[in-house]
Amino acid sequence: MSATLFLSGVAASFGAHALFDGLDATVAAGDVTALVGPNGSGKTTLLRIVAGEYAADAGTVRLAPPDATIGYLPQAAPSPDESLLAYARRRTGVARAEAEFEAATGALASGTPGADDRYAHALDRWLVLGGADLEVRLADVLARLDLQVDLERPLGTLSGGQAARAALASILISQYDVLLLDEPTNNLDADGLAALTFFVREVRSPVLVASHDRAFLDEVATSVLELDLPQQAVHHYAGGWTEYRAAKALARAQADEAYETYAQRRDDLAEQARRRTEWARQGRAKASRLPPGSALEKKYREDRARRMDQRAARVRDAAERLEEVEQPRKEWELRFSIAEAPPSADVVLTLDAVVARAGDFRVGPVSAQVARGDRVALVGPNGSGKTTLLRALLGSGEVASGRVSWGTRTVLGTLDQARDAIGGAVSLRDAVQVAVGEPDPAAVRTLLAKFGLGPEHVGRPCDSLSLGERTRAALAVLQARAVNVLVLDEPTNHLDAAAIDQLQAALVAFGGTLLVVTHDRALLDALAPTRVWDVTAL
Repeated sequence: MSATLFLSGVAASFGAHALFDGLDATVAAGDVTALVGPNGSGKTTLLRIVAGEYAADAGTVRLAPPDATIGYLPQAAPSPDESLLAYARRRTGVARAEAEFEAATGALASGTPGADDRYAHALDRWLVLGGADLEVRLADVLARLDLQVDLERPLGTLSGGQAARAALASILISQYDVLLLDEPTNNLDADGLAALTFFVREVRSPVLVASHDRAFLDEVATSVLELDLPQQAVHHYAGGWTEYRAAKALARAQADEAYETYAQRRDDLAEQARRRTEWARQGRAKASRLPPGSALEKKYREDRARRMDQRAARVRDAAERLEEVEQPRKEWELRFSIAEAPPSADVVLTLDAVVARAGDFRVGPVSAQVARGDRVALVGPNGSGKTTLLRALLGSGEVASGRVSWGTRTVLGTLDQARDAIGGAVSLRDAVQVAVGEPDPAAVRTLLAKFGLGPEHVGRPCDSLSLGERTRAALAVLQARAVNVLVLDEPTNHLDAAAIDQLQAALVAFGGTLLVVTHDRALLDALAPTRVWDVTAL
């Protein structure tokens, strides 16, 4: 079915905080509209409004035809107890469609009035969503993604890379008429990213995708919809990421120039009026000091002062008639640095025949040594065991055999892939206060504000925050704690482009020891690793 998505005057807010207003957009068959903006600008909120999970403050969302299927594939982690098959059925909409089909079948069997139409509609929707051959298609896609696991296996037993491939598989087998994707490239390796890119480019359904992956958006996007939170505006651009950035820079330069021209003319007129008013005042003062018998000169000076006042008034009127140009608001920018602790011992980490385990999955044995100042990149495809090995090194995962030894004077800073360090029902303020060991709540609020996390965030449970907000909170913890060793798992995930640039600069400047897992090629190149651990060859 060829479908079109129409958004008209859509507005949304979070509490008293306005996100966007008056949003209009049309996404037709074959369109891939990239949804961009800083963390917290409302990208996920908009996707959930379109999906029907949230109600908009104003405006309408309309599909043509009205019965078109719409699929929202969010970035949230699945339940660890959910099987791979159940996950795929839920994400593709087949599970809900099948439940409705079974209910319609029961209604038909019992002779319920109108059951014929309900049954026909339910059957058609189940078929359209791919329910008839889902298991066959899923098995085929998993084989192409080299994910050889039982379909009934709980997702919680998969490695982080395997879970990323499972999420990708649920996208590749989806058959929605309208597709909504939220950060679909997170945790994907090069092969997975290539598969996703090909799918999005070839699918004929309208696609609305929120992503901070610049290269991916250049490959797939036909247009860009920007949620400009600092300017409280919505902007539309043609083309992909590169075209968007060029057009945005040009528009900003033109806006700055227009405001500067207006402000200069306004200030010039104000200065002219001020000078004329001052000249009039001086003229009247001189007239008042003239001696008796100077009536004609006094009248001349007073008339001249009155004419000067009139000219000043006309200049002020001219200033008021100027068409006002609003000053572009300065965009908030993350300023990130990493405080360094005193140097560690020369030998930071030693692995002696280490075998790391996650359920039935093992990686190793690994024997290696990390010296002070080393920059170690762990590389390998999704599911090869990078996260499993990092977790074993940090003590949060299982070491099946061998020995992990950290050197003396090591002070660790970590960022886990799931951002669990900033999670749970505890408030963001309390979680960060514990993590940084800061007794003063005001100091914690100040720290979080530097990362764009204000009063509307600090009291909320960590689990209610977006993954982008939780990532920025984790970075705030790293900035507040002096460390000399960093262990980072996909640190650029969930960050916007400006924050990624800041993080990259901070890591390049960091003089301590670094162990990092990342699929961000630009970040890896900038870090210039001194050692590369290919997990598939260990």
